[in-house]
Amino acid sequence: MHNIITTSPTSSTIFISGVRISSSLLPKPSLSATSSLPIRSPPFRSVSRWCYGVDWRSPVIPRAQIESVTPVVQQFQRKIASMASENPFKGIFTTLPRPGGGEFGKFYSLPALNDPRIDKLPYSIRILLESAIRNCDNFQVTPNDVEKIIDWENTSPKQVEIPFKPARVLLQDFTGVPAVVDLACMRDAMNKLGGDSKKINPLVPVDLVIDHSVQVDVARSANAVQANMDLEFQRNYERFAFLKWGSHAFDNMLVVPPGSGIVHQVNLEYLGRVVFNTDGILYPDSVVGTDSHTTMIDGLGVAGWGVGGIEAEPMSMVLPGVVGFKLSGKLQNGVTATDLVLTVTQMLRKHGVVGKFVEFYGEGMSGLSLADRATIANMSPEYGATMGFFPVDHVTLQYLKLTGRSDDTVAMIEAYLRANKMFVDYSEPQQEKVYSSYLELDLSDVEPCISGPKRPHDRVPIKDMKADWHSCLDNKVGFKGFAVPKEAQEKVVSFSFGGQTAELKHGSVVIAAITSCTNTSNPSVMLGAGLVAKKACELGLEVKPWVKTSLAPGSGVVTKYLERSGLQKYLDQQGFNIVGYGCTTCIGNSGDLHESVAAAITDNDIVAAAVLSGNRNFEGRVHPLTRANYLASPPLVVAYALAGTVDIDFEKEPIGTTKDGKSVYFKDVWPSTEEIAEVVQSSVLPDMFRSTYDAITLGNPMWNKLSVPSSSLYSWNPKSTYIHEPPYFKDMTMDPPGPHGVKDAYCLLNFGDSITTDHISPAGSIHKDSPAAKYLLDRGVDRRDFNSYGSRRGNDEVMARGTFANIRIVNKLLNGEVGPKTIHIPTGEKLSVFDVAMRYKEAGLDTIVLAGAEYGSGSSRDWAAKGPMLQGVKAVIAKSFERIHRSNLVGMGIIPLCFKAGEDADTLGLTGHERYTIDLPSKASDIKPGQDVTVTTDNGKSFTCTIRFDTQVELTYFDHGGILPYVIRNLIKK
Repeated sequence: MHNIITTSPTSSTIFISGVRISSSLLPKPSLSATSSLPIRSPPFRSVSRWCYGVDWRSPVIPRAQIESVTPVVQQFQRKIASMASENPFKGIFTTLPRPGGGEFGKFYSLPALNDPRIDKLPYSIRILLESAIRNCDNFQVTPNDVEKIIDWENTSPKQVEIPFKPARVLLQDFTGVPAVVDLACMRDAMNKLGGDSKKINPLVPVDLVIDHSVQVDVARSANAVQANMDLEFQRNYERFAFLKWGSHAFDNMLVVPPGSGIVHQVNLEYLGRVVFNTDGILYPDSVVGTDSHTTMIDGLGVAGWGVGGIEAEPMSMVLPGVVGFKLSGKLQNGVTATDLVLTVTQMLRKHGVVGKFVEFYGEGMSGLSLADRATIANMSPEYGATMGFFPVDHVTLQYLKLTGRSDDTVAMIEAYLRANKMFVDYSEPQQEKVYSSYLELDLSDVEPCISGPKRPHDRVPIKDMKADWHSCLDNKVGFKGFAVPKEAQEKVVSFSFGGQTAELKHGSVVIAAITSCTNTSNPSVMLGAGLVAKKACELGLEVKPWVKTSLAPGSGVVTKYLERSGLQKYLDQQGFNIVGYGCTTCIGNSGDLHESVAAAITDNDIVAAAVLSGNRNFEGRVHPLTRANYLASPPLVVAYALAGTVDIDFEKEPIGTTKDGKSVYFKDVWPSTEEIAEVVQSSVLPDMFRSTYDAITLGNPMWNKLSVPSSSLYSWNPKSTYIHEPPYFKDMTMDPPGPHGVKDAYCLLNFGDSITTDHISPAGSIHKDSPAAKYLLDRGVDRRDFNSYGSRRGNDEVMARGTFANIRIVNKLLNGEVGPKTIHIPTGEKLSVFDVAMRYKEAGLDTIVLAGAEYGSGSSRDWAAKGPMLQGVKAVIAKSFERIHRSNLVGMGIIPLCFKAGEDADTLGLTGHERYTIDLPSKASDIKPGQDVTVTTDNGKSFTCTIRFDTQVELTYFDHGGILPYVIRNLIKK
């Protein structure tokens, strides 16, 4: 179940991701009169701001702004008004005066607690503390929970559980479609079991931005934006109509149409409130999202992180440790924010921050723009942290004004945060905070770099790139190796492209993309890319036409400042025409390569390269034919596109020649920090943000023409290959199945370290020989209409077939062979993973997966857990799990087990050919989070693992067979 918040009108209960949470903000009596809530989303074009006539952009949401005040809303408001008298902490509920008279509102004052421990708390923990105090009801949130957080220094090492209530939810369409599918099929299940389907509804504001469906089909063209959007609507008509239906059928859900921008940049520039003022109550903004890069908002001082779609829920969480990351010094001339974030990512991944907060501080903060901070925060999933948090300071306030927030709003934000000790003023002496561990980076030590060829944290300084590339060619196949024989490393392949002779060799750049939320929100690197293009044009350099170049801005603001600066025309000349507003190449929506380029690569086994300004470069993600993928700043993307290869030493080798034959070097096209700052200052203006977001709610003609039914239940089309009713509730009864062990299970796959969700979850293009392709072909879908796996996430039949279908997957059962196949142990046959899984499932046999460290790292993909569940996987035994994925496994009823320290499948002598039995107690009450369990095999081996149910809530889910069945049973009982 996705992180959609649903309400049961017959109780004071909120459901987040299927978790029952008694809310102190809702009345205790029965609300049966509100079982059919009349609020409905109006047509998109008529929405004046984000939702129901309410200016969600403003943190101030007065009562008069709410369009339709239902009984539940009225009771909600009365509850708010009386909150101070009922909360155990009513004594610290105080007024925040407005300078010149009046008040901004009322708030729960942390300083009024007079507890010296609070002064030492990290700012990120203070947000959790304020939430616990404000929502304290002596039931779900107790004074003891508040004490745990205040005593964070002593309690956080003990893995204690605390409550946390986010203010809002953020979705994008790849994760949003299956979220709405889940909600729709839950309504059907409620009907079938005799419940009221209208109990399934979002409660808090849910914004869904369609930004993941655009593909780079058309590039290097002035009409690329419209051409790609036309194709986007042709391919995704069903999905878009389904989402538009959802915006009408479910309360409090808004769908922002395609072409508006990347969800995280929209969140940063527009949706982020920093401080809410709801009906006179002031509190910090917070958000959870079903995209892992929700963390980008942490750069704005808003606590936010990804919950992976079906993660347990954000309400019950383990009190995290906090790594203090001190920044000092200043970035050197020519060093970009991307260079900094790749350095930080490498440091934090090495330090180990999974499940922790990272909080940045120090005198170096004053030199980082808000966009630079957002770039670092965005990459939290890459370094493994729950979030990388930047407390609000003067830089934050300046950004809020730049992006069009009103002076009064900014004044309220500053006053509240100062009054509640959540504001950092670097002009004042700083009290030392206590952190779980410490890191420090002198910004002057950061050097230009890229990261790759297969992982975000494998940073390579630009000066070492040529040597590193050649070592990758030499090394055995792995994260830093391609095992290309020495005699084949220098081969050059000639082919014809557009009537001219073209050449490719190992390391040739065939995709150069300025894309993804990480960097397209940052004016300094975007304008820096424009300056590189300008200098190159003036010197007569040009990107070779067979390099697929593209520019996908994160919002319309980027286009406005690139045009005002006069730099867009130079980017166009180099082939970096705007192709759309959304997440493209970084998620595998890079589109096809030209047939002649593709043939040259495949026919000659060329290790071709992609260079992109993204955050992910895992194998098989960017494009099936680019085996080497490097993350780089936008200016470096342009530079490598000009060079045409990653096999280059920028300090010694020219990137091209002028028309008169003079060599041009990297330093000749690289802009100085001062040049970039000058063009940023003159080109990025507040009116650009205001005009962009005033117009965003008008939608576009293609979206506005979509006609959808007004029914509250969805009419499933059995012939649809995009939207399919999933089997989650097949044969479900009101009785929970209880805990299940594993008996004589076969090993479906045996993995090493760093198996990511890109390896597990269907992502990118659908390979022509895959089980998913066969499924589509059997249903009359033409090859050119396959679209991507991401676009078909609403069809469980496609997604189950695409699970473990990554062409670069390495399965030890195949003895070194790379590809999406495995061995059917009973017969020894080598088949696709899906086909083997179905053989086991049809025979009534359980399966498990063996894995190494960091299993499930990468994007927070719900299908990385849903897919294995549908394939019949009952348990995953790994050295360690990434936070979101482990929780997702539990949510789908799969047992996550960890080997004991120092042990793994290899040290225990496990080959994957054994049969595995995992004994669990028959009652959930007999299982404790983190307890040891014994695993035995049919050849007599026995070993102990730790069961990774980390909270009692997760155990409850497991007892019910997963989150979704738990939600249904609980709602019907109400």
